[in-house]
Amino acid sequence: MKENKIYTIIFTFVISFLFVLILSIINSMTYDKILENQNFSKIRAILNSMGIEYKDEKDAIKIFNSKIDQIEIGGLKFYTTTLNGEKIYSYIFSGSGLWGTITGVISVNESIDRIVGIDIISQNETPGLGGRIEEDWFKQQFKGELVKDKIKIKVSGASSDFNKENSSVDAITGATLTSRFFINIINDSLEKIRNALRSE
Repeated sequence: MKENKIYTIIFTFVISFLFVLILSIINSMTYDKILENQNFSKIRAILNSMGIEYKDEKDAIKIFNSKIDQIEIGGLKFYTTTLNGEKIYSYIFSGSGLWGTITGVISVNESIDRIVGIDIISQNETPGLGGRIEEDWFKQQFKGELVKDKIKIKVSGASSDFNKENSSVDAITGATLTSRFFINIINDSLEKIRNALRSE
């Protein structure tokens, strides 16, 4: 009986060690690729939020390296470019969603009274419900939206809000809480951006 317990302990230890070893090897083999994919996700989101089109990954990286500058103002890191004679500021936000952290990019115009666009880098919301914050119809509501103060959220049941002057967007049906968490992140980000850029 005692021998069986010792055997079980040794067997469990060996199996656990092998699994940890295999996972460590896989992680070290894919680490560079993971970093590369994370970097491209950030580049893609910045260009999308600025409304800059690209053909593929190679083209996106080329445009990013040639047209986007990185600067720090008021303690915040911004990505900037000039489009149609107006300077655009992009900021990477991160905040709590309903089920985890939502990370993305918001771009604003130089006078900080219009959102140029937003995009999502990563999120952990429920697929088919809160996860729909990544869908184009939801993100398009923010494009060109007037933001003299805060963005408000409506639960109207409509597919989306096309009025760019009312500073409000429609919530995702069935995911009102995620929509509210997301709007809070956007409003917090706008306040940080205003404070930083107006301190210049």
